[in-house]
Amino acid sequence: MTETTHATVGELVDRARRLAATGGRRLLGVTGPPGAGKSTLAEALVTALTPAPGPDHPEGPGTGEAPPGAVLVPMDGFHLADIELARLGRRDRKGAPDTFDGAGFVALLRRVRADTGDVVYAPAFDRTLEEPVAGSIPVRPGTALVVTEGNYLLVDEDPWSAVRGLLDEVWYLDVDEGVRLDRLVGRHVAFGKSRAAARDWAHGSDGRNAAVVAATRVRADVVVRVTPD
Repeated sequence: MTETTHATVGELVDRARRLAATGGRRLLGVTGPPGAGKSTLAEALVTALTPAPGPDHPEGPGTGEAPPGAVLVPMDGFHLADIELARLGRRDRKGAPDTFDGAGFVALLRRVRADTGDVVYAPAFDRTLEEPVAGSIPVRPGTALVVTEGNYLLVDEDPWSAVRGLLDEVWYLDVDEGVRLDRLVGRHVAFGKSRAAARDWAHGSDGRNAAVVAATRVRADVVVRVTPD
């Protein structure tokens, strides 16, 4: 049965820390409709759970990096490139389930979960370019917690249906609809759309995608409404 809770970011960090401490590599999913705050929460979790270099956590030899703790592997890195979306006639629906390489996302999660001792490189999504960038995120051996965030982690249709079984927990973020839409419009304006075009996209393409995501809410381990710390 899906749990519902109000929680601060600090309380969610504690929950993620307990998950990471259960042994082996753990995968945590954060989902919700566009504008729910998934990336903000996921980034906060990873920052809180990744130790900074220091006397107790020296940098790895020759790497110049902090030791592994948690890493964020966003689903958005699997957006199809705009040139491919144009070829497929899907450019005006960018963000819909069939505008991602869902099978590639599943394959990457399987590699990450296996933790065979090799670095696994994941793609990121550059919002300035509005394009995925391959090989951007290293998931190093020994990383205790991998956080992934995205709209379609709980969709029960191929290829997305394989995602749920690869994640130890999935949190669904609940947010007031007006707040969500305001965030979306602001995001689209920040990345170059006019306010009118941003509103059209938030209510149109994003709205249709939000309905798809909302239908998956019942498959989450917990529905979270984030409250101020």
